[in-house]
Amino acid sequence: MMSSIRSLVTRFRREEDGSAAVEFALYFTLFFFILTAGWEVAYMNLRHAMLERAVDLSVRDIRLSTGAVPSYTEIRTRICEDAAILSDCGSNLMLEMVEVDPRNFWTIDPNPDCRNAEEEPRPVRHFNAGQDNALMLIRACLKYKPMMPTTGIGKELNKDSEGYAQMIVTSAFVQEPR
Repeated sequence: MMSSIRSLVTRFRREEDGSAAVEFALYFTLFFFILTAGWEVAYMNLRHAMLERAVDLSVRDIRLSTGAVPSYTEIRTRICEDAAILSDCGSNLMLEMVEVDPRNFWTIDPNPDCRNAEEEPRPVRHFNAGQDNALMLIRACLKYKPMMPTTGIGKELNKDSEGYAQMIVTSAFVQEPR
């Protein structure tokens, strides 16, 4: 019995059939994880760029408008329309806009008040449309689900209990006189 096992093991060690399949399985797995991590980073960058562009376009409209002061929901709707690729933007985007004194400058609280579709809506933390010539800070916080939350970069993101990661965009502008 032992001799037949030894001969089987010896014959198995000498055979080279299937060695390419083993290499393929190892390299394909590694290549697949690198590819998915690159895809995740690319989509995160695209999402961030679209959110930043939409906030900039909305800030430009607020800054240059000489008519009525826009409301929170109007600005959020405008940002979601301009950033077309953001999924569930209307329910996953939280805005904060505050007036700051340039002579006694302070920043917004470093912990953003984000929300997502599963949470109950909270009242707006700070949203001030601003007066003429006022320095304004606006912060948009978007909650989103990573494409691959259990592997690669999606695993390393700071996520809440529902698996949402957050993306934050901040902008400053001076309110033009009306």
